[in-house]
Amino acid sequence: MHKIISYTILFVVTILLQIFFFDNLSLSIYLNPLIYIAIIILLPVDTSPLLTLAVGLVTGVVMDFAMGIAGINTITTVLIAFLRPFVLALFFDKNNLREGGIPSEGQLGRLSFLYYLLILTLVHNLLFFILEDLSIVHLPVTLLRFVVSSVVSLPSLWLISQIFTHPKLQTSL
Repeated sequence: MHKIISYTILFVVTILLQIFFFDNLSLSIYLNPLIYIAIIILLPVDTSPLLTLAVGLVTGVVMDFAMGIAGINTITTVLIAFLRPFVLALFFDKNNLREGGIPSEGQLGRLSFLYYLLILTLVHNLLFFILEDLSIVHLPVTLLRFVVSSVVSLPSLWLISQIFTHPKLQTSL
């Protein structure tokens, strides 16, 4: 039961942060960090693929509605929800995860977790910006937006994962 509450809080907080903070950063047209994917990234390893896809679908639909974008978030979040088990299998042996099974630096090691985070973030951001622009003419700008946004998204997602998987937070929820 406590997992449902903590993941609901994670869902609400990351969606609200994305909508009210990160989407309103007016520093540059190239900067658009996408942190709401933390919901999918931090699901327990033993989450069924069907539930992972459902979480990706719901997250994408909510973000599409909030951002006024027709399906781009849904496509990208469902894709990373689909790819997540394969990426996990690249870096982690499911039997070696300690109790809880949440992908985190503490559970999996710093380097493996960073690779996991990097792959899912880069796949999501690349597809998101390609679908958003849909033009080869704008490819250099699209790639620049992808790089700049990914550079900001990765530390933000790492920080969210550190907060969400902190032992004191897990015991209090």
